[in-house]
Amino acid sequence: MNIKLFEVRDSMTFIPCFGILMVSEPSTAAMSGPMIESLNAEEFLLHRSGFVFVYPLVMFGRLEGGECQYDPYCWRGRSRTMARAHKFVAENWNDLQSGAVIDVEFIFGERAKPKESESGR
Repeated sequence: MNIKLFEVRDSMTFIPCFGILMVSEPSTAAMSGPMIESLNAEEFLLHRSGFVFVYPLVMFGRLEGGECQYDPYCWRGRSRTMARAHKFVAENWNDLQSGAVIDVEFIFGERAKPKESESGR
């Protein structure tokens, strides 16, 4: 599993979030349509929880707790901020560093340049 933290920003919004890439070190069996007996322990638990081996699959949520989702389209209340940030993180996982700013206004083209981190870094 791979875990990263993000600073999600939108209009007057600051949300510390986490993302977990829901994969184990894939076995060659898992990549070719596994029988359940050929899965390693993490693959087995992901499989039994309903996850399929389609990548990237990112569990996303707020650091303070509460709702988290693996599907960007399932956020309650159709949260523009969380849904779009989640989709962006899943699509760009390999290019994002832990601590990155995810600026939803910039993603939607509502700002000319992305916001900078409130941490000053």
